[in-house]
Amino acid sequence: MAADPFIDLLNAQIGHEFAAHQQYVAIAIYFDDLTMPQTAQLFFDQAAEERNHAMMMVRYLLDADARVQIPGIAAPINEFPDVVAPVALALEQEKRVTEQINQLTALARQHNDFASDQFMQWFIKEQVEEVSKMSDLLAIVRRSTHDLETIEDYVLREVKAEATDPTAPSIAGAAR
Repeated sequence: MAADPFIDLLNAQIGHEFAAHQQYVAIAIYFDDLTMPQTAQLFFDQAAEERNHAMMMVRYLLDADARVQIPGIAAPINEFPDVVAPVALALEQEKRVTEQINQLTALARQHNDFASDQFMQWFIKEQVEEVSKMSDLLAIVRRSTHDLETIEDYVLREVKAEATDPTAPSIAGAAR
């Protein structure tokens, strides 16, 4: 059984993941409105990924026979002054999630909750990739603020859809 403090913090993290989902949808819509389909799709894909992360956490709690409590979330930011702001927000969000994942891992270890520690390892790897992706995108967007086609070309050329990871945790509600 997962440690009670870990369960509480993981339930809170489910809310953070759903909030990230909503924020990425808002960012995708912003880029779609600018007729930047490649960048919009990148963020629609990121949104789906964040939702799946939340549902992986739900599945883990269900499998651990722990209570699941889906928290409410605040509204996302929907308006941006320029193309840099939403990407900077995305990077900030990924760094914040990395800290949250690290806190969850540390808490599991503190309580000798080895199953939860192992569960969190996949998310640690995932966050390294996400921070790197958003850091690179932010550098390109900052250099190309007034050349949206360069941003679109970069996303098309460099940002590839992630292959299915057989080591990823199960997603609650996904077809098995």
